[in-house]
Amino acid sequence: MRMKKATAFGLAALMAATMIPAVPAMAKGDDSEGSVYYLNFKPEQADQWSDLAKKYTDETGVPVTVVTAASGTYESTLKSEMAKDEVPTLFQVNGPVGLASWKDYCYDLKDSDVYKNVESDDFVLKDDSGAVDGIAYVIETYGLIYNKALLKKYCEMDGAVIKSADEINNFETLKKVADDIQAKKDDLGVDGAFTSAGFDSSSDWRFKTHLANLPIYYEYKEDGITSTDAIKGTYLDNFKNLFDLYITDSTCEPSLLSSKTIDDANAEFGLGEAVFYQNGTWLMIASKITK
Repeated sequence: MRMKKATAFGLAALMAATMIPAVPAMAKGDDSEGSVYYLNFKPEQADQWSDLAKKYTDETGVPVTVVTAASGTYESTLKSEMAKDEVPTLFQVNGPVGLASWKDYCYDLKDSDVYKNVESDDFVLKDDSGAVDGIAYVIETYGLIYNKALLKKYCEMDGAVIKSADEINNFETLKKVADDIQAKKDDLGVDGAFTSAGFDSSSDWRFKTHLANLPIYYEYKEDGITSTDAIKGTYLDNFKNLFDLYITDSTCEPSLLSSKTIDDANAEFGLGEAVFYQNGTWLMIASKITK
């Protein structure tokens, strides 16, 4: 039920290390000092990457260019940049699925200093030959975030289903709590148990990717699936049950969900209008070095 958001400082500290082996990869000759072109995935971190690039240049003398793709356009921007003469030295892929599209552009990091400092291969992206095509520098967690003050206030209400947030450790309990909060929303001072679950492009990744990942993962694990063609949808009812809960115990009527965006959900949660909000630590991406 809880998530921990990676800080910008932590990302920057790790990214500094990943830039080091990129220099020879972009060198133009024995006498060239080389350069780094980093295509950034997250617009909200553009300033941090630019600051880091300046520090790297100050320390090494190697010029670093940071280009940030607009929100939601990273893949199309990457395709465009890869068609140019000066391609990104460092870029991101979204886990194994993203790697499938870009592995032919990736430098093998197996003998790099970066890989030598990796403590576990759990989040290393390798191909069938054993080449290390990518090393994760941000690991995403996602789930239900809750407003501690509001949930505590609910727990103290007469007739509350639970007395502590720790009791919400299964779907049945979550549903009972959410339904009860929805019924008592006026007394609690909220508009609904969950923030609005808009399904437009600004927010649908929370549901078609994050939420859908879990039932698919457990089916893969149970059946030893190695291809999406083999998916039967064993646990997709769990997905439906939870999303139905998001719709019925929401800050708005179901008929209004089509007009809701991620900004609406963020505002609702930030203003204390909802107790629960599904989100994550934003991204799970691996740093790459081009050949």
